[in-house]
Amino acid sequence: MDKEGKLDQTVISALFSHGLMGVEIPTQYGGTGSTFGSAIVVIEELSKVDAGVSVFCDIQNTLINTMLMELGTEKQKDKYLNRLATDTVGSFCLSEATSGSDAFALKTNAKKDGDAYILNGSKMWISSADIAGVFLVMANVDPSLSYKGITCFIVDRDSPGISIGKKEDKLGIRSSATCAVHFDNVKVPSENVLGVVGHGYKYAIGMLNGGRIGIGAQMLGIAQGCFDKTIPYTLQRKQFGKPIFDFQGINHQVSRVATQIECARLLVYNACRLKEAGLPFVKQAAMAKYFASEVATETTSKCIEWMGGVGYTKDYPMEKYYRDCKIGSIYEGTTNIQLNTIGKHIEQEYRGKD
Repeated sequence: MDKEGKLDQTVISALFSHGLMGVEIPTQYGGTGSTFGSAIVVIEELSKVDAGVSVFCDIQNTLINTMLMELGTEKQKDKYLNRLATDTVGSFCLSEATSGSDAFALKTNAKKDGDAYILNGSKMWISSADIAGVFLVMANVDPSLSYKGITCFIVDRDSPGISIGKKEDKLGIRSSATCAVHFDNVKVPSENVLGVVGHGYKYAIGMLNGGRIGIGAQMLGIAQGCFDKTIPYTLQRKQFGKPIFDFQGINHQVSRVATQIECARLLVYNACRLKEAGLPFVKQAAMAKYFASEVATETTSKCIEWMGGVGYTKDYPMEKYYRDCKIGSIYEGTTNIQLNTIGKHIEQEYRGKD
């Protein structure tokens, strides 16, 4: 899948048939009816094997399904949740050429036309766009209101005027396709507005805050998966008459990395715990994503070094883990955005003590 740059259909089917694409969707809609914490564990475990598969599952669970469950009308839930739990892939359309970290500078617009809206614009870096059956699209209904005009629309794949751009030839998570999506006079019924008109920016912020815990879990899984596949080699590979693991220089590095992985796990699980308990979690989610991304980067790099020359080849999976983890410091909020968020919360906490 990494070489071909696409998910195998048997993998997609297995994810659906095992209930992993609708972890939190209630059973009445065909979902598993489980918890956010369960979804996080699923993402972590999948990432130990293939981070492209895990982000495919992550976006469906922490963004698409969550938005529809929390914001959808009963009619929207009846129409879409069962499909999302059983056979339909969803895509989250926010980023554009001119709006990355500054997400609310988006240019895609939606003009009212009777009982419908007409969408025009282009989105970039859209995961799973090539196979998605439904898109959650952020578009501005009134640019004069700036970000307060941003609204979320449910757009079906077969709507006339939608076209999918070429797949990006990415460094990592290659099995998860990333494409541009173009909207050319796409007519969307007013009943497909998700939530309240003009509140899209609030919804995007809220969903991405939770989604960052998912990316933290993804980075944690990458680090643990790479570590698990490397340590047995260090115990078997001998130099100077003994396993390289027995050299103190290697042993101490391994111990340090193992400790960092455990710290990342505790940060991710704590942020998850807070969210499930209905407590403030934004700072902790940012910390989890930031730190887990850093740990994944160092872990995969060290694993390649411990493996020596063979770790640098495609005969072993370490180089793939190394490529896959880089995205952690970029998507769903760059590392600098996470640090901004953490700093803002620290300032608020301590100013409140004055």
